[in-house]
Amino acid sequence: MSSMLPIAETRVGPALVPDPDWWRGAVIYQIYPRSFQDSNHDGIGDLAGIIRRLPHVASLGVDAIWISPFYRSPMLDFGYDVSDYRDVDPMFGTLGDFDALVARAHELGLRVLIDLVLSHTSDQHPWFRESRSSRDNPKADWYVWADAKPDGTPPNNWLSIFGGPAWQWDGERMQYYLHNFLKEQPDLNFHCPEVQDELLAVARFWLDRGVDGFRLDTINFYVHDRELRNNPPLPPERRSDKIAPAVNPYNWQEHIYDKNRPENLAFLRRLRAVMDEYPATTAVGEVGDDQRGLEIQAEYTSGGDKVHMCYGFEFLSPVVPTGTRIREVLDRYEEVVGDGWACWAFSNHDVVRHPTRWNLPEPAVRLYAALLLTLRGTVCLYQGEELGLTEANVAFEDLRDPYGIAFWPKFRGRDGCRTPIPWVQDNRNGGFSEARPWLPVAVEHLDRAVSRQELDPASTLAFYRAMIAFRKAHPVLAKGTLTIVEARDEVLSLVRAQGGTRLFAAFNLSGAPQQVALPAGTWTAAAGSPFAVRADGAAVRLGAWEAYFATGGTE
Repeated sequence: MSSMLPIAETRVGPALVPDPDWWRGAVIYQIYPRSFQDSNHDGIGDLAGIIRRLPHVASLGVDAIWISPFYRSPMLDFGYDVSDYRDVDPMFGTLGDFDALVARAHELGLRVLIDLVLSHTSDQHPWFRESRSSRDNPKADWYVWADAKPDGTPPNNWLSIFGGPAWQWDGERMQYYLHNFLKEQPDLNFHCPEVQDELLAVARFWLDRGVDGFRLDTINFYVHDRELRNNPPLPPERRSDKIAPAVNPYNWQEHIYDKNRPENLAFLRRLRAVMDEYPATTAVGEVGDDQRGLEIQAEYTSGGDKVHMCYGFEFLSPVVPTGTRIREVLDRYEEVVGDGWACWAFSNHDVVRHPTRWNLPEPAVRLYAALLLTLRGTVCLYQGEELGLTEANVAFEDLRDPYGIAFWPKFRGRDGCRTPIPWVQDNRNGGFSEARPWLPVAVEHLDRAVSRQELDPASTLAFYRAMIAFRKAHPVLAKGTLTIVEARDEVLSLVRAQGGTRLFAAFNLSGAPQQVALPAGTWTAAAGSPFAVRADGAAVRLGAWEAYFATGGTE
């Protein structure tokens, strides 16, 4: 079968006009380039492949795309180890391809965010090669270097997320350097003014090329404690596996000195000042912290002079979001973050896909999609989420992720959520590539291929399109306030309000029927709802994994 999709149509979006507030309530589609579409038959996705499939993304009705790293890199962490911030890795294409991608996306009404990895570089970056060459070269303090203790051990007890100490000995300088991730990813020294200046110049380079903003990787890791103080231990009862897998002793420390430093706020203000020179740009910061995640989000998004929004891990964890759990998260967010702005996601390139992580049946996948698109905040969807893709089972011999290889078999790594998108239902790589893919196409994903779902008006793909269209048709869902009416494990109901508009939403988060009371007032079933549910008097009876939407009520 051909890898072309005769069913999908190109839908040109509305002309993009400068709107400094477009990001509030937007729906952003994350693209992992290696696994989206291969155009040159080398088994690895690329920028030309993204261009080819952009009509599919536009057909979903989303507002923007976020592209994971495509910079020059040794690819030990698949692009998150950058060796040249101002160029495209040849496996993905050229700067000309990137410019063409931005132009095509804008033509389709899609804004473009790119992943900016500022906390660390590759050890192959020219900056690091110069820095490690001596203790007195011009870039000697561009990275975090420290002497060994008198007994030769690392300077302190900091740990790497990828396992083991966060310090690597370098025989050239006879010092240790800091790496919060792989040892081949040395951390930049944000206490050095020249480092900050150069990173701001990198941001300008991409803004000048027309990007609409950034997803800022590991934003709370930028700055370290100057005094290199030891992190205190974390009591066992406070440990969790939201940021690192349970088998990783990284979870045994309270990370107050190796990240989350207050000095970071000054750099974020400098970055925001640069972005404010470009109309209608935005920045979403990834906050990876289990103990103070919401407090950090509040600090980073307050005052309108730092990042626009933060991307947390509250719903990226293994904890199933029951109605009770969702209320806890939203109440805590409102209490702590206040006037900040959330960016919610259920899946991404770093975690087990949520249908598998939460063991959801197909109807529940759709119900949770409706819930996500009803929350107050911006929404991120991960590629393949609109197809209902589950986590792929990747054999050990096929693993590429160093994180998974290090902690196998207790933790299988991130390859299972990174396998290629199935575009057509065939027996040859699902239309992703004519060559052997860098990761195997999951056989179980072929039944969920885009070509097959395009033919089915009752498919998960059709549902995502309908639910995103419903969100667009009711602007109150983008920016209105949110008030929870009822929350128990099986049920969540809430009211979104803006001006004189009110929308009531009720979700049955279980496989058994549930009765949900309507708030006071007169309610009418909302037009365009993808659920065929009607209220009966002052209550609505929801079948398994069903939702109800209504407009009206009283203020």
